[in-house]
Amino acid sequence: MVKTEMDIKNSEKTPEKVIEINNLSKSFADLDVLKNLSLKLYNGENLVVLGKSGSGKSVLIKCIVRLLNPDQGTIHVLGKNVSKLKRKELAVMREKIGFLFQSGALYDSMTIKENLEFPLRRIKKNLTKKERDEKIEEVLKNVGLTDTLHKMPSELSGGMRKRASLARTIIVDPLIMLYDEPTTGLDPVTSDGISELINDVQEKYNTSSIIITHDIECARATADRIIMLQDGEVYLEGTIDDFESSTDETITSFFKQQVHNTQKKIIKNG
Repeated sequence: MVKTEMDIKNSEKTPEKVIEINNLSKSFADLDVLKNLSLKLYNGENLVVLGKSGSGKSVLIKCIVRLLNPDQGTIHVLGKNVSKLKRKELAVMREKIGFLFQSGALYDSMTIKENLEFPLRRIKKNLTKKERDEKIEEVLKNVGLTDTLHKMPSELSGGMRKRASLARTIIVDPLIMLYDEPTTGLDPVTSDGISELINDVQEKYNTSSIIITHDIECARATADRIIMLQDGEVYLEGTIDDFESSTDETITSFFKQQVHNTQKKIIKNG
């Protein structure tokens, strides 16, 4: 059952806010990318952020982990004001956040096992070799890639590389997941598999997630709550039903275009 922000607030015990953003703005030269944006991510939910290309979605999550500094506004992650964190404090915070890049960002010169060992050695320094191996086997099983241990990224399909990237992200047990266009460039069947995997990760690892996408099917499959950005501002917040039943021209036009794009992908992939 889809949870709305109202449902969450009215529950017997209100979940904590793991991310709270207030009045966030970010510009590049004369281009205003984010304008006075506010949102909350609650413990254990999947929040989908929809919007056309250029609406500020990716800039938003880069500000959350301070890959970009906002011009104004505040971002609190796990109770900490991100802009006020010193370098070591910021590094500790980032260790609690899994970031699945649109490109996947695997190291091409490393096997899948070596790709997964890399963050373990850096963050989970006290693990023995046996514990590392067991952890690698566990996450590869959870993403359906048990037979890829000694393969190179170039030997995997696009969907498998995305799964391997997700395995590398969750192997250090993040509390928060940030997905940047997780289904972009994938055929509809593979996209559905990635959406299902996002839900599996939420359930198995109890993550709180922001999913940046323009893929309606991904939003429909994963969202507890949805925020749509338009020209860097929150245009509408609600459930998938709220969006699909909306008569607002901007909303209906966006949904029609994305459904059309999905149909083209289906035809292209036979």
